[in-house]
Amino acid sequence: MQIQQVIDAARELSDQMDALQFDAPVAYTYNPLTYAWAGHEAYIRRFAGGQKDVLYLGMNPGPFGMAQTGVPFGEIAAVTLWMGITASIGQPPATHPKRPVQGFNCPRSEVSGRRLWGLFEEMYGTADAFFKQAYVANYCPLIWMSESGANITPTQLPKEQRLQIDAACQRHLVRLIEILQPKCLIGIGGYALKQMELAAAALPDKQFTLGTVLHPSPASPTSNKCWPARPLQQIREILSQAGLA
Repeated sequence: MQIQQVIDAARELSDQMDALQFDAPVAYTYNPLTYAWAGHEAYIRRFAGGQKDVLYLGMNPGPFGMAQTGVPFGEIAAVTLWMGITASIGQPPATHPKRPVQGFNCPRSEVSGRRLWGLFEEMYGTADAFFKQAYVANYCPLIWMSESGANITPTQLPKEQRLQIDAACQRHLVRLIEILQPKCLIGIGGYALKQMELAAAALPDKQFTLGTVLHPSPASPTSNKCWPARPLQQIREILSQAGLA
């Protein structure tokens, strides 16, 4: 029942995202919840069961992670070898020639995903042990690119478009929290923490421990210097505050 609820919520979010239109600076929009649904559904069915003490939230897909596999922070080696997931991946309606979707045959490694799932492997050992306590989701399922193929983050979109995205994505995040019943909400980076705070405020009858961890992006000098020691410390401190250490 719970797994089906997460699946239904993801499908609803995907439909709402597909209904949106994006103008400049966006030239290409990928929705992995459509063309990579098989990978995302496999992730949900394998790992979304049972109450989760901790919900981790990212911002949106990376070009060589979820954009290829349908799994949040879905670096291919982590998804296939650690999680044991493979799937047949389709194609977006239009693809940028510099950002092809090659699915599980993509030769590129998603550094953020490699770092994040590697961190959880260091902490928990197996994927089953991690997902018994926790779950990882992205706030927004879309990835945007400019004409040049450069990545566009949600914060770089015009305000009107951001408001449309936030309306749907906040509803989905609140629903996910209601389904999974986590005690601890952890944003992977400051943007995700802000979304967690808004979702928690929409559930005033529930009490959460909120926190943030360093984002694993290679674009972050701090992450490049301090990974994995700093996020390990951050997570342990947050879990201790929540009584989960």
